[in-house]
Amino acid sequence: MKEYRNVLLLALTALVLACQSNKGGEAAQKDGLYGSQASVKPLTAEEQAAVKKAKVVRLYEIPAPLKDRPEQILHRKGYTVSYNNATRNPNWVAWHLTKSHTYGSNQRSGEVFTEDVSVSRPRATDADYYNSRYDRGHMCPAGDNKWDKEAMEQSFLFTNICPQNHGLNKYEWNDLEMLCRDWAREYGAIDIVCGPVYSSSGEQKTIGKNRVWVPDAFFKVVLCRQGKAKAIGFLYRNEGKKQPMADAVCTVDDVERLTGLDFFPELDDATENRIEATATLSDW
Repeated sequence: MKEYRNVLLLALTALVLACQSNKGGEAAQKDGLYGSQASVKPLTAEEQAAVKKAKVVRLYEIPAPLKDRPEQILHRKGYTVSYNNATRNPNWVAWHLTKSHTYGSNQRSGEVFTEDVSVSRPRATDADYYNSRYDRGHMCPAGDNKWDKEAMEQSFLFTNICPQNHGLNKYEWNDLEMLCRDWAREYGAIDIVCGPVYSSSGEQKTIGKNRVWVPDAFFKVVLCRQGKAKAIGFLYRNEGKKQPMADAVCTVDDVERLTGLDFFPELDDATENRIEATATLSDW
């Protein structure tokens, strides 16, 4: 993703500078990004300096692309989903939570869980959860989307939902969601990724006629880039037994080893290696 953005930025910058110059402007407009690239000359030192100064929007919360499982990226107003059409669940859900996004007048009352028609059938529906004994568990919580009506509505799409034990959903997972909102207010913004974890042993448990996979656990990783960057991970079993938050704390590296995901690839390597190797709740 990083390489693609850099190449695109270089191409766009070269095109703009060529169009603005007295020589070759018309040719650049004809060829540009839509025609032959043979006439595009290497960037001059001045153009390279302009590229370095250009502001690149980096989505720090987005994990690296997946190659070992199905992935359909869905961009919503308040979050991004990597959807897996085999499990009928997200691989991960990621969002940048700002202080202002923790407030708002749009409440979850009146919202209904909705089948996501942007993904192929079979897909999760409300009927799959009837008599399943599992909650419709938000990954990106409704409480993080009160700032916008559309964002609130989209948080109820089933591509943002997983079968979740009622006790976990009501207590530990909810406590962690509220803590993340506290952190966003304290630091101004944080980056969050969460999703399901499946066991590699035994027959996969599913619910409903669409065979929605039931996770064995859930992960959440949080990045704070304010001041000296830091990160922390959490792992909760998908069960109703009490799970103290201190026991759920783990490093981002731990979650990566368990899930096969690569978090926060937009960070420079030194920072990523440092913050993903340790996790201390009291540091937050």
